[in-house]
Amino acid sequence: HLSIIFFLLCPALVVAQNSPLETQLKKAIEGKKAEIGIAVIIDGQDTITVNNDIHYPLMSVFKFHQALALADYMAKRNQSLDTLLRIEKSDLKPDTYSPLRDKYPQGGIEMSIADLLRYTLQQSDNNACDILFGYQGGPDAVNRYIHSLGIRDCAIVGTETAMHEDLDLCYQNWSTPLAAAELMEIFRREPLFAQEYQDFIYQTMVECQTGQDRLVAPLLGKGVTVGHKTGTGDFNAKGQQIGCNDIGFVLLPNGHAYSIAVFVKDSAESSLENSKIIADISRIVYKYVIRTTK
Repeated sequence: HLSIIFFLLCPALVVAQNSPLETQLKKAIEGKKAEIGIAVIIDGQDTITVNNDIHYPLMSVFKFHQALALADYMAKRNQSLDTLLRIEKSDLKPDTYSPLRDKYPQGGIEMSIADLLRYTLQQSDNNACDILFGYQGGPDAVNRYIHSLGIRDCAIVGTETAMHEDLDLCYQNWSTPLAAAELMEIFRREPLFAQEYQDFIYQTMVECQTGQDRLVAPLLGKGVTVGHKTGTGDFNAKGQQIGCNDIGFVLLPNGHAYSIAVFVKDSAESSLENSKIIADISRIVYKYVIRTTK
């Protein structure tokens, strides 16, 4: 009887044991000089993971987590995405990736939260990220919100500025692949906050401009809708790239959908190769889902 109860409670776990997709994915990452973690959730139920028991540095993937917590914060205060925040020159740190700073080097401007979110989600702007952290209560507030959704296997403790000052902190902003894919599923399926916030984040992720050589690469021209958020790390003292990541959702023309998270940690491969690893995984998953959901 216990086995029957277990099957009813955990059908996804049972279905996913040694699936052909898992076998293909393991083969694809064999021999790579990196720790690679993968999670795929197909149509909200079939779940496949590879190397899920490792803590992977989120890098800028956490800007997705931040956006969800921000929308919740604003919804509770009835604030519009048009709310303006003041940006001073001191907010625009010089030694970090920031198209926002490049455009407005002197600061002294006001910008809507919507525009700041476009900078964080589409261009992965680090200064915009920390400006939003300042508004919404810092990494701790984001961490609490994500955990409140039932996503436990992740931690968000440091800002972009803090990570740049101490590379070890990159490893303390972490997630398992499954926790990231589950968060993507919750966002896609649950009404977390008012539709205007949900639609805005959704559309902004679909228009993401970073990492076109990762999850998106093999899906171009296939008539699919992809929303995603990349994360790209610096190199650690051993010369390894700390993280090269992409998480996203894929909606197929046949009505099926899946969420996917791929994390590449401490890689001795080149940055180009790390992105190619993610693209290859994306291609394998896409072909599998298309073939099995006709």
